[in-house]
Amino acid sequence: MSILNRLYASSGTEVIIETLQITAGSEVYYVTKGFEDITATLENGQTVTFEAGGIDLALPAKNTDGTQDLKFAIGNINGRVSKAIRAALAAQIKGLLTYRAYVSTDLTAPSERPFTLAIKSGSWSATEVQISAGYMNILDKAWPRRRYTLADFPGLRHIP
Repeated sequence: MSILNRLYASSGTEVIIETLQITAGSEVYYVTKGFEDITATLENGQTVTFEAGGIDLALPAKNTDGTQDLKFAIGNINGRVSKAIRAALAAQIKGLLTYRAYVSTDLTAPSERPFTLAIKSGSWSATEVQISAGYMNILDKAWPRRRYTLADFPGLRHIP
């Protein structure tokens, strides 16, 4: 039985470690769900330390509705996360979120391909920050992208 088969069957000692990389401009935060910091290697070979914290994740659904959002909440007891969000909003910097999953016995590389999402919205209070991030919603995009309007194509007015 392979490690992944045993991991998903819950009959082994391995666990999935979920991590987030939050990027807002030049600020980068590495956080993980749990009580202990972990040092892991990213897919590009860089070794980073993910800071443990109170995180709750809801992975995007794999469906066809066009809104595949990852929702997560981070503890904001020390106020560091909300301070970073306020600074990013004030500077109008777009944020990115990278989700990585590791197997506890192998922190040399993510166990599956990481995915990066754009931060869409969020709210915060004194105790927690709730953020929603997702892919571009292709179902709500106009097609064709270029619209034939009178401002761009004045000859349309004279078509019989």
